Amino acid sequence: MAKIGDIDVGEFPLLLAPMEDVSDPPFRALCKEQGADVVYTEFISSEGLIRDAAKSVMKLDIYEKERPVGIQIFGANLESMLESVEIVEKSGPDIIDINFGCPVKKVVSKGAGAGILKDIDLMVSLTEAMVKHTKLPVTVKTRLGWDHDSIKILEVAERLQDVGCKAISIHGRTRAQMYKGEADWRPIAEVKNNPRMHIPVFGNGDVDTPERAVEMRDEYGLDGAMIGRASIGNPWFFREVKHYFKTGEHLAPPTLQERVEAARRHLQMSIDWKGEKLGVFETRRHYTNYFKGIPHFKEYRMKMVTSDDAADVFKAFDEVERDFAGYEFV
Repeated sequence: MAKIGDIDVGEFPLLLAPMEDVSDPPFRALCKEQGADVVYTEFISSEGLIRDAAKSVMKLDIYEKERPVGIQIFGANLESMLESVEIVEKSGPDIIDINFGCPVKKVVSKGAGAGILKDIDLMVSLTEAMVKHTKLPVTVKTRLGWDHDSIKILEVAERLQDVGCKAISIHGRTRAQMYKGEADWRPIAEVKNNPRMHIPVFGNGDVDTPERAVEMRDEYGLDGAMIGRASIGNPWFFREVKHYFKTGEHLAPPTLQERVEAARRHLQMSIDWKGEKLGVFETRRHYTNYFKGIPHFKEYRMKMVTSDDAADVFKAFDEVERDFAGYEFV
């Protein structure tokens, strides 16, 4: 059984990855219902938190039904990171996660996210200071290295563990790769198989089928899988993986009715949480996957992703439910 500090997260837990404009409370709720064992917030800027920036502060919203839930923060300035820990603690998360893996230029250019992979000593000292500054378990999400020639993840993981990190999630690409090519899980397995390592090592990157999750568990021996892009517009992915673990068989895909109902709930929860304008806008990226596979769907999808009026989007859902009644997904 994997444990993050004193938190039992189960045997080979499935973790919802922190994703900007994706892993917000409405989507986390849907994923939790479908079997996600641990969920993480969108990544939050430490500088935004200490400046009381509205968008950053809003991301601190968490709810009891999500637990265990981790709040992820990023930054490269020690004072700002420590001050942000104090702000985060007030929201009552179960875990504080540090983002040392985001490859986006606007984050990296400030030395944060994957940018800190150029300065391992800073990465370690920041983690150590944050561990000492909170009673909550501190975890880290990172990548293999800055580029192929600077992969030191074995050393990095050991040093992070030694300063008190309670779990590490590793994306199987370097920053230079961004999201291109295939994720390489072999260096993650080397971290797990290091006899000095005793904290959970979670794998991330390209877990996009139940078979791949089994491979990560059985062939690479990791402690759990962090799932990102495969869950977008597909919260059922978690239950499908767990069903496959138990039976070795694929679960029947969600029905049209289940998909429409999830889309409705997702949009309504988003509107309730962040207002109509943002709620409508930020759920758009999910609709293609919610209804993936339906033929001649472009007209309906365009209504969903171009309308700024919630009523029009809900109406499009009704039309899908009516016009494709009986459609069976394979």
